[in-house]
Parts: sequence; C-alpha cells; structure tokens
Amino acid sequence: MRFTIAIYLLIFSIAAQAQFDSIEQSSSISTENSVQEAEAVEEVLVIGEQPGPGLWRASKGDHVLWIMGTLKPLPKKMTWRSQKAEAVLAQSQKYITPPSVDVHISTGNKFLLLPSLIGIRNHPEGKTLKEVLSPELYSRWQVLKKKYIGNTSGIEHWRPIFAANELYERAIDKNGLTEKNNIRRTLSKVAKENNVTKSGPGTTTEIENPRDTVKEFKKTSLDDIACFEKTIVRLETDIDEMRARANAWAVGDVDALRKLPEADHHEVCNAIAFNAALAEKHGLQDIPQQKLRYWLAEAESALEQHESTFAVLPIIELLKPNGYLAALRAKGYVVEEP
Repeated sequence: MRFTIAIYLLIFSIAAQAQFDSIEQSSSISTENSVQEAEAVEEVLVIGEQPGPGLWRASKGDHVLWIMGTLKPLPKKMTWRSQKAEAVLAQSQKYITPPSVDVHISTGNKFLLLPSLIGIRNHPEGKTLKEVLSPELYSRWQVLKKKYIGNTSGIEHWRPIFAANELYERAIDKNGLTEKNNIRRTLSKVAKENNVTKSGPGTTTEIENPRDTVKEFKKTSLDDIACFEKTIVRLETDIDEMRARANAWAVGDVDALRKLPEADHHEVCNAIAFNAALAEKHGLQDIPQQKLRYWLAEAESALEQHESTFAVLPIIELLKPNGYLAALRAKGYVVEEP
C-alpha cells in the first residue's frame, strides 16, 4: 500500500500474513486504458535505464555517510541503474535501509483470520460514500472514479480513506507511473555481492489477538474525510507535477525537484490514522518520530564505527528543511548536497 499509515500497517499486515490477497472484492475494479492514453503517457515519461539523483554526503572527520534519495511514484518503463551509487555501496562497510515499524502477528493458524477479514474496508455503520461525503465532494469523486476506476459499485461502501487510496493507485497506474521499482532489490544485491552488512532500523509491534483487533477496527470510526478530500485535490491538480517529479528524479535533476514540492496527501492521511484510538492502543501513534529516532541512532552508530556507510531515504525527507538532514546537522555533522 502507498499509505504507510498506522491502520494500514496494522490491518493489512494481518491480512497479508493470513495470505488473504483479496479483501472482499465485491466486484472487480478494472482500469480502461486506451491506446491513445498510453501513447500520451509515453511522450512525457522517461523510459529505459536512468541514474536518479546524486548522493548526499554527511560526515564527521574521515567517516562518511552517503545517502540516496528515492521517489514514488516513478515511470513504469524506467529501470534504475547508477554506477556511482553501486560503486559507493560496494566500497562501504554498512548499508542502512529506510526505517520501518513492522507488525508481528501472534497466532498459530492464520487462516482462522479469514472470516473476520471479510468487509474490513467497509464503513463501520454500513454507510456509502454518498452518505458520508458532501454533495460537492461526492460529485468530484464520481468524476475521478469514472476516469480511473470505472462503474463498479463495491467501492462505494468503503471507508473514505480506503477509497481514496484505491483511487490514487489506479490513477498513477493509468498515468504511466508505479510505486514498484527495482531500486531496493538492486542495492540489496550489490550489498550481498560485496559482503556489506545490511541493517534496517526500526521496531516490531506484537499483535497478540489479531481477530479481536480486526473486529475492533471494523467498529472504529475514523475522521478520514479530510484525507479523502486531500487525495481528490491532488489527483485533480497534481498529476502533471507527478510526472515532472518522476522525470526529474530519473535524470538526477535535484534543482527541478526542489521547484516541484510534492502536494503530498499522505501526511494528512497519516495524521488521521496516527490519532486513531486503535493505533494508539498498539503504540503506533507516532510512527514518523519513531522512524526518525531509530534511523538517527543507526546512522550515528554506523558513522562512528565505519569509514563509509550507504543509506537510502525518501527524497522528500531529504528536501525538507526540518527533515533527516536537518537532524544530522543539528548533531554536528557536515552535510553536502549532490
């Protein structure tokens, strides 16, 4: 899922571990791409092998942390390959992957979860989107739904936050973009081939009673209309900029990325989920802060022990004035931009 939010982390980890690949698909959702649309997309998105942006450099003394910024979504037909990044990683002693907070399910037979997962995306009161959205917002949803999803009726019963995510994923797919790429796989392969120690800073949350958690979630209300509306606004106004950002990242144009600040709807959706009672109950209410703390601790440890460390972070975090790089500078590290 694109939304790295507490509720998704909690609920969809349960679903994935139960090998439940289709959570009550009441009707199939198809994307109707025309030949003309596909050709238009190809004209504006880079294809083939691309290097991405250069590396940020954080140092203290003669120990260096090299940081590569990644971006989502990226062009479907682009393959990432950077000789410089691969060479730096191959000569490093440690590779730090992006920070994470994982969910571990404590249950013997995960297939026992399947009955409880039915209807997990639906509104807890059985309401439809038409009933919970304002007429104006629902009208805008209908326009985008017809364009990117089609006439399926099942999604009309989903919670706004789930419907928004489905719409976003269908929209970027239809515009020649994808959340999936070969970057992490390529870097992991290089690290393995060169015996570079790989670490993923983070923590694991244990879910003792997953079925009870699923049942509780079904009854839990989320104030998620703001997330829905922000997603709608982004798809109405930001598609061209998404393509421009993807192209700029692919060819390594950091200056262009700075001039194309991301109209990120995920922060709004994340904040809603982080404040949900169910997220707080499982210690998932401050995921961004937790990730930053875990990553900084790992980065400082690596810088102290190794001459060269290679790390990967979302480029949006590297471009923020108060993001990860600012935290490194505050701790006395010298940070140089590509």
